[in-house]
This record gives sequence, structure tokens and C-alpha cells, in this order.
Amino acid sequence: MNNVKDKVVVITGASSGIGEETVSLLSENGAKLVLGARRLDRLEKIQQKIGHNVSIKKTDVTQPDEVNALIETAYNDFGRVDVLINNAGLMPQSFLEKNKQDEWNQMIDVNIKGVLYGIGAVLPYMRKQKSGHIINLASVAGHVVFPGSAVYSGTKYAVRAITEGLRQEEAAVGSNIRTTILSPGAIDTELTDHISDQEMKQGIDEVYKDAIKPDAIARAINYAINEPEESSVNEFIIRPSSQNL
Repeated sequence: MNNVKDKVVVITGASSGIGEETVSLLSENGAKLVLGARRLDRLEKIQQKIGHNVSIKKTDVTQPDEVNALIETAYNDFGRVDVLINNAGLMPQSFLEKNKQDEWNQMIDVNIKGVLYGIGAVLPYMRKQKSGHIINLASVAGHVVFPGSAVYSGTKYAVRAITEGLRQEEAAVGSNIRTTILSPGAIDTELTDHISDQEMKQGIDEVYKDAIKPDAIARAINYAINEPEESSVNEFIIRPSSQNL
């Protein structure tokens, strides 16, 4: 069974890490891909590597017009949108007493508003075609809070709440739109590079010393998409076997 083949999949944050690994796996399984990220040069390299059935669009998810343009690119190039993966995210964790307001706002803009803009942009298309799948990246920090994670955890709890609300709303109207929340633990990506609070970073680096590769998350995404349309895989938590958080 390959329900991934020929599906049109839009991915934000597609230029590295989980996004890039997911692009590779879905491409191998025959998906048609529309990739969004701020680093256009990275997207161009990925596009050249894949070589076919892939479109790219420079996208800052904090800008609703750019998110709308990304979805429109998928519709114009491939005629539909089957899956949206809201993958773009930031994790500049810090202790609240450091008062890093710019970082708080940045996380809220990317991690919460970026997801909302994606949902808002794609929902009319999916409702019109009476099918679709929205996959939102949360975090283990959206299930547990620890010192220094208050704002980041808040954004990821919000992603889970938004996705569950979306699931209930779409089930109520019979739109056949599926939802999936995916909560990674320590994954070997660039995410920890955003932590400017050095006291906080020391502790996070200790957790991430056993980080697993992002292909673990890509496989989970592929699995959720591949399930028959009447089956909705609503939530995953994936962490290193050794991670106790």
C-alpha cells in the first residue's frame, strides 16, 4: 500500500533538519512536493537533488501573505493540496528572569501564528476538495514543562490545542480533513542553535547528547500520510529511548 504516491504535500521549514529529511522520504515514495523556507538557496539545492515533482517558494511563516503564496504555488503547480506539514519552528529557551522578550515574541510568531497562518491558508482548498491532512509539529515540551521552557512549552501546548480544536471542527462538518500532532523529543537538528541563554543551553546540550536523527520523525510523518483516508493518526510522541524527560 502506498497512499503517499502522487499526493501534493506542502512543507514549511523544509530547508534543513526534520523538514529536509521528510522531503527526501516523501519524494522517494512518490509525493509531489512544495517546499517553503526562508533560505531559498537551501531550497534550490534540495530541488536540484530531487529533480522532479518539486516546487519551492521562499516563505517566512510569520508573514501570512507569504504563507498564502506558498499554498497558492501548490495549487497552481499541482492543482490541489493533499497535505500541509507545519514544520517551521524555533526553540530559543531561556529562564524567565532573563526577560528575553524578543525571543518570546519570535517563538509566538513562528510556533503559534505560523501554524495558524498555514491552517488558515490551506483550509479553504481542503474543504472545497473534501479531503486533506494537516500535520503540526509540537514537541515533548508541549507535554511537560521544565525550568527554562515556559514560553517554548506554552507555544507547543498551543499547537496541540489548536490541532485538537481543528480535528473536532472538521469532524463536525464532515470535511474528511485529517489532523496529526507530532511531538519530537531530542532530535539532531539546528533547533538548539537558537538558544542564546548560555546557562540554559548547557542543560539542553546535555539532553541532546543522545539526540536521534530526524529521519525518525520523517518515518512517522510518512506513516501518518500513508494510512487509509478513513483512518486518522492523531498524535505521536517520538523521543530517544534514553531520554527521561
